Amino acid sequence: MNARSALFDLYGDHLRQRGGRAPVAALVRLLAALGIAAPAVRTAVSRMVRQNWLEPVRLARGAGTVPGYALTPRAVRRLDEAAHRIYRDLEPWDGHWHLLVVERVRERSRRERLATGLAYLGYARLDETTWIGPRANPELDPLLTAESVRVERFRSRHEGDSHGLVARAWDLEGLARAYERWMADAKELLEGHPVDTDERAFAVRSRLVHEWRKFLFHDPGLPQELLPQGWPGALAARYFDDASARLLPAAARFVEGCLDGYGEAAEDRRRAGGEDDGV
Repeated sequence: MNARSALFDLYGDHLRQRGGRAPVAALVRLLAALGIAAPAVRTAVSRMVRQNWLEPVRLARGAGTVPGYALTPRAVRRLDEAAHRIYRDLEPWDGHWHLLVVERVRERSRRERLATGLAYLGYARLDETTWIGPRANPELDPLLTAESVRVERFRSRHEGDSHGLVARAWDLEGLARAYERWMADAKELLEGHPVDTDERAFAVRSRLVHEWRKFLFHDPGLPQELLPQGWPGALAARYFDDASARLLPAAARFVEGCLDGYGEAAEDRRRAGGEDDGV
């Protein structure tokens, strides 16, 4: 797990519902629990500021203020949409597909960024310019604007074998194997690492969530009626929900401790040693 990914996980899983901001010292302390060193955290924060995911803020602490970082509106949209998909808080499928006909992009780097972005948003390529998804994604417009790409959109019903369409558009066999591997790895993680402290609960849950979030790049959230019987993603989702919920209270206590106490104490020690928390 690299520092940038860990920060996205941290803000999405814990800090978004706590105002979306945190002192630098608390970020360093929290990621230290995941084995990520302070210089890597500061480098990742600087990169996320340049990319408009985070913005510097001053946070009230005692009689003064301390440096911190808050989510930008762009980041809030991304994390909220990701949370809907991670926890499957999606509207029931109405039988319509969201169809995109995208203009041809000749520049390779733009074409690859667009393809990666559309796949992340849940779309699959039918041919060179046509993409399909089970629902419209609110992050589509920002992606198209960023890449300066025009697109025609259609809300359509499929007249034919929808199961066959899904099998052609998405690698369901590969996705099923990925869910089975995730289940095996998650059980090994939970059974092989005793959760005897709040910090340990935070670390184990963070790794569990981090690996689960990777499915955002591969699983569009297809409706249950179009998935094969005995779909392993359903079993994996139940396991994730149960395990993450069980670890949440202790993990949340550790986060609150870092935000309210550990972070301040760490900052005091750094300032006494002459270190600067600015990034």
